[in-house]
Amino acid sequence: MTRWSRRRLLGVMALTPLGMAAQTERKGKPLDLADYQPRSMLSVPEHHVEKARFPVIDIHTHLSWSKEETNRYLASPAELLAVMDRRNLRTMVNLTGGRGAGLREAVEKFDKAHPGRFLTFTEPWWTRAEEPGYPKLQADLIQQAVRDGARGVKVLKTLGLFLRGKDNKLVRVDDPRFDPMWETCGGLNIPVAIHVSDPVAFFEPIDRFNERFEELNNHPDWSFYGKDFPSNAELLEMRDRVFARHPKTKFIVLHVGNFAENLARVSAMLDKFPNTFVEIGARIGELGRQPRTARKFFDRYQDRILFGTDAVPNGYETPQQVFNDELYKIYYRFLETEDEYFDYAPAPVPPQGRWRIYGLGLPEQILRKVYYQNAERVLRFKI
Repeated sequence: MTRWSRRRLLGVMALTPLGMAAQTERKGKPLDLADYQPRSMLSVPEHHVEKARFPVIDIHTHLSWSKEETNRYLASPAELLAVMDRRNLRTMVNLTGGRGAGLREAVEKFDKAHPGRFLTFTEPWWTRAEEPGYPKLQADLIQQAVRDGARGVKVLKTLGLFLRGKDNKLVRVDDPRFDPMWETCGGLNIPVAIHVSDPVAFFEPIDRFNERFEELNNHPDWSFYGKDFPSNAELLEMRDRVFARHPKTKFIVLHVGNFAENLARVSAMLDKFPNTFVEIGARIGELGRQPRTARKFFDRYQDRILFGTDAVPNGYETPQQVFNDELYKIYYRFLETEDEYFDYAPAPVPPQGRWRIYGLGLPEQILRKVYYQNAERVLRFKI
């Protein structure tokens, strides 16, 4: 019997009940996907960056959560400063600084107590959107917030995906009630950090084709598929109409323009609206799996990309740590090295999708801009 004949015979035998039983036995016990934590067998150079090459302004952090005029703080300034000094993180911008009395308390606790190390943004008073005279009221509240120390305005995806009117319909991102607020921000020359959409996978069915199935399966409330939710494309169109109507207002479009999976679409936004900037918070997992495209994007828009992490104290399922500063080491590695195939988050299982990333190895000129110079310009602040 020839070697080819033996192989053919073995292939036929594999299809018999006896052969199939043998294969099943060799497969071993089923493994739950949640328990699958493969270790890469690649042997490639590794460069772990303990401190950023240049001082850093993290434009996207959440040091508190607000409710009406009160805040819940996630860490003390002393705890955060220890991490910041360890990682060459000069300034943290707390986007969710609240409003009213809560905002004033946050500014006193962080910004004024530690000048230059913390900056605080305010948030619109969404629960009052149905009140008579709301457009002027909200504009006036922004002016007061700036007098109280706010350095910008944060728009959560409350607008577009959660905020509903008296008719129980979702309030549109481009609702004219908010025009006075956008105009006030432009007049005061403060930036608006805006997040109105999520990864495009969150607008798709949670099925075997969804690349973020595990993430959505763990957090089904993050899904915006079906019901009366607008599509990702519709949200971005509404958002872009706001940019067009308010050209004198600076918008920091969070999470790489809300569409890190499609840098061509983000590029089109930046080209069309010179009043827009982007930051990279919670999206190096997307950027790092398209390193050649991402590197070209950084080269082209080096003056309009800001450093951000979306960092939250006690994040990434590590409650034993006050602040998981391993996150910063990964971001620095992504930006500064050309390392291959490494984790994009300090978590046992990749939180967004089962892939790894590649470093961009940015030159010093671009690193300086991304780490702090672009943020200095947008915030009108010097480290």
